[in-house]
Amino acid sequence: MKNNKADMRWILNGKKDLTSVIKQFPLEVVHEVRNFHSQIPGYKISPLKNLNNLARMFGVRGIWIKDEAERLELNSFKVLGGSFALYKFIQKKLGLEGQPLTYDYLISKEVREKLGEITFASATDGNHGRGIAWAAGKLGHKCVIYVHSETSAPRIQAIRDYGATVKIIEGNYDNAVRQIVVDSAKNGWNVISDTSWDGYETVPTWIMQGYTTMFLEAQEQFSGQGIIKPSHIFVQAGVGALAASVIGFYHSLFGEKAPICVVVEPENADCLYASMKQNDGKPHSITGSLDTIMAGLACGEPSPLAWNILKEKTDAFISCPDYIAAKGMRIYATPLKGDPFIVSGESGAVTLGALIGILTEEGLKDLKESLKLDSQSQILLINTEGNTDPDHFRQIIWEGANPVPKEFWTKKNGKA
Repeated sequence: MKNNKADMRWILNGKKDLTSVIKQFPLEVVHEVRNFHSQIPGYKISPLKNLNNLARMFGVRGIWIKDEAERLELNSFKVLGGSFALYKFIQKKLGLEGQPLTYDYLISKEVREKLGEITFASATDGNHGRGIAWAAGKLGHKCVIYVHSETSAPRIQAIRDYGATVKIIEGNYDNAVRQIVVDSAKNGWNVISDTSWDGYETVPTWIMQGYTTMFLEAQEQFSGQGIIKPSHIFVQAGVGALAASVIGFYHSLFGEKAPICVVVEPENADCLYASMKQNDGKPHSITGSLDTIMAGLACGEPSPLAWNILKEKTDAFISCPDYIAAKGMRIYATPLKGDPFIVSGESGAVTLGALIGILTEEGLKDLKESLKLDSQSQILLINTEGNTDPDHFRQIIWEGANPVPKEFWTKKNGKA
């Protein structure tokens, strides 16, 4: 659906089957994940920031930001999934499944001698590869990362800075995924991918489970504010792993009383929206350059594993033009008096831009009402990345790249 007076497209979804969520996100695994992450040197809870004045301006109870730009030294949430996947891989390789391993044991000489030489490999558009490279280096193993040809130089260098070998593949992210699978089979590398395919679901499941540390932390932080749970969650999506994780966690914890969950994608890489539009229950790919400023979301093929969760439990899928992400970045960077300053990259800010559009644009009034966004809404957003591409960040914040069309400017009263 797209209103002539709105630039976002959306599809509402009423399905709610909790079976797979309970299987993939049992609370005992969530606590196992958190226990592992809490042992990593430098670990601390990422902040949950309250944009109280912004919420008041736009007529909702609260806008809360889980700020992953402050996660370890990685400037992104991705390290949570990658590090837990490596932990589970090593645990299985040692024949110690079900037995908790300490971080100190994982990095010990004894473990490295038992494992021998291991090379981990993955394809990425930036943050996932950096997280895998960081985790592999910490655990004393080699790492090979494939990036697609449109990946920016700062993102590539950030991966190399953690000791990984980086190879640039012609085409888009999906081309890099296919090539790393072929080359890993030839070279004996171990693929740690956040997307799934036939016969490859265990590692992507571990990665999705690894992300749940964020949400367990958030629930503790909400409890400190006297809030049982957010009423709404807006989450960005590439292949869908993060979105499936947050939605899976909250449905596993609260069942039918889970928050209203909204998935947001760039319009030139909206494979989940396109899959839902087909209305046949299957994941569908989109092709082309996947040209978007939201580099971390530029994925044309959904993860089937994630899709099976999202198609049943997502309340709405939204497809956004790039300027919405740029607007979100600028709002974070120029907060209202009393609200915290937040550094957010393009992929991190699209949910805020989308939320503000829904709350203000006349053409999105039906969507706002369908999502039950009102004066009592407590909305959770995830700033998935900080300033991971400094040149492009400055172009948007300093130079005004990707401007908002004048018809969608926000007026003084918060209405467009």
